Amino acid sequence: MRDTHTKRPSSIGAPQLAFAASALGLTFGAPAWADDAAERLTERLDPLERYQAAFEQQILDGSGERLQSARGEMWLSRPGMLRWEVEAPYSQTVVSDGDDVYMYDPDLEQVTVQEMDDRVTHTPALLLSGSVDDLTESYEVFYEQDGGEDVFTLVPISADTLFEELSMVFDADTLTELWMMDSTGQRTAITFSNITLNGEIAADMFDFEIPEGTDVIREEL
Repeated sequence: MRDTHTKRPSSIGAPQLAFAASALGLTFGAPAWADDAAERLTERLDPLERYQAAFEQQILDGSGERLQSARGEMWLSRPGMLRWEVEAPYSQTVVSDGDDVYMYDPDLEQVTVQEMDDRVTHTPALLLSGSVDDLTESYEVFYEQDGGEDVFTLVPISADTLFEELSMVFDADTLTELWMMDSTGQRTAITFSNITLNGEIAADMFDFEIPEGTDVIREEL
């Protein structure tokens, strides 16, 4: 492998993890107070140790025009383990082994490696793999119901995040959708299907071996 580049950190996951979505014009019931909402979210996430699903992702601009779509599979294991495989329209892989995050583009023969830090772990997918206590301390949480589904909206307390608003949608106790909006107004909707909760996931699913001949970019903190 060729370790030829070192650069300042950039936003992890864009377009690989392009989780950018917004409030989507849903009709909600009366919102719960923030403390109650955080408790409700904790009740949903605390039992979640492992999560496996197929996903479909739609990225929209501020006017609602579709910019990009993708589909693939993801595997998550707490604490801090994630594998996110984009299968179409292009192949890309994001892997977190709990210490480093690898973003691999086989077409470019390039992998970007970044140490786990607060900014990285506050990307939506890795955010789910982290501590629930850290989550509720770092975000103001709001809870509302829509058509029988539970919707939790997270607003960052700090300005140093990659999104302005993130919504998690639960059908009963199962996370089925993520919606997010970034500072540019770009939006993304991610829908999960074929979901397996707390099933067995092989430990090597979260290993990443850099292929021979791959250009390695190491991002400094």
